[in-house]
Amino acid sequence: MKKKLVLFLLLSIFLASCNSEVSSNSDSGKLQVVATTNIVADVARQVGGDLVDVQILLPEGTDPHSFDPTPQDIAKVADADIIFANGVGLEAFIEDLLASADAEERIVEVSEGIQLLEHPEDEAEHNEEEHDHAEHKGDPHTWTDPNNVIIWVDNIKSELIDAEPENATTYTANAEAYISKLNEVDAWIREEISKIPPENRKIITDHRLLGYYVEEYGLEMAGTIIPGYSSLSEPSAQELAEIEDLISKLGVKAIFVGNTVNPNLAERISEDTGTKLVYFYTGSLSPAGGEAETYLDYLRYNTNAFVNALK
Repeated sequence: MKKKLVLFLLLSIFLASCNSEVSSNSDSGKLQVVATTNIVADVARQVGGDLVDVQILLPEGTDPHSFDPTPQDIAKVADADIIFANGVGLEAFIEDLLASADAEERIVEVSEGIQLLEHPEDEAEHNEEEHDHAEHKGDPHTWTDPNNVIIWVDNIKSELIDAEPENATTYTANAEAYISKLNEVDAWIREEISKIPPENRKIITDHRLLGYYVEEYGLEMAGTIIPGYSSLSEPSAQELAEIEDLISKLGVKAIFVGNTVNPNLAERISEDTGTKLVYFYTGSLSPAGGEAETYLDYLRYNTNAFVNALK
């Protein structure tokens, strides 16, 4: 409650100083869209094309589990026609942000309709942040499987058409073209993963975030350094010892660390076990011009990282 009041006060101050900037954005004539992450934003742009103006809340490389919005972010949300979020409890900050911007009715969770991977019972309440995910009863990292993102595309298309029925033909054509690309990259991932010998397909990651990917493409999540779905959880000394024993016992080839988390624990385990450390993209794309500047590039980069490390 206190946090919500603070956000409201900050918003009032900020809006007084930037009202002219907000007006210039909305005067573009385009549908004003805010996306929580740059992955959600990229998919929204693929569907919306030139008809939408998409702004992003989380800066590149930011962990969505720990993001804290600013008054500028509240202003973005207050001026948006639609707010697209991953949902499933990923954006722990979203409820207070929406309330501060009086935008609860404009939020769309793009993961709606995805069959979620169930939360392991023994990890369901590892800490307060993990409890937020447990309330949603599922893994929030839906975008790691492009087949889930096809559902994102359908949800985004439906919302854009509801907002602008006159542009339904364009939104539908854009969605169909992008789904075709997602199907192509799905087939490519399967082909690439098939190059990894079955005995080498066990992986260790920094936290439980590749569930959809490993289930879809035939890898095996042998364990995680941080228990559960949130990067904010903290493993005990016993849990760290157990993961090191597991790596040695299974002959795990690599430890995979996401680009938005602190790698200190993974680096320590890598040194202790002599296992190579491989970085990959998780909740954020790379900057423009980088190796993973679009969601499709993100999938290709990560798949190449997994295959090259394991085959």
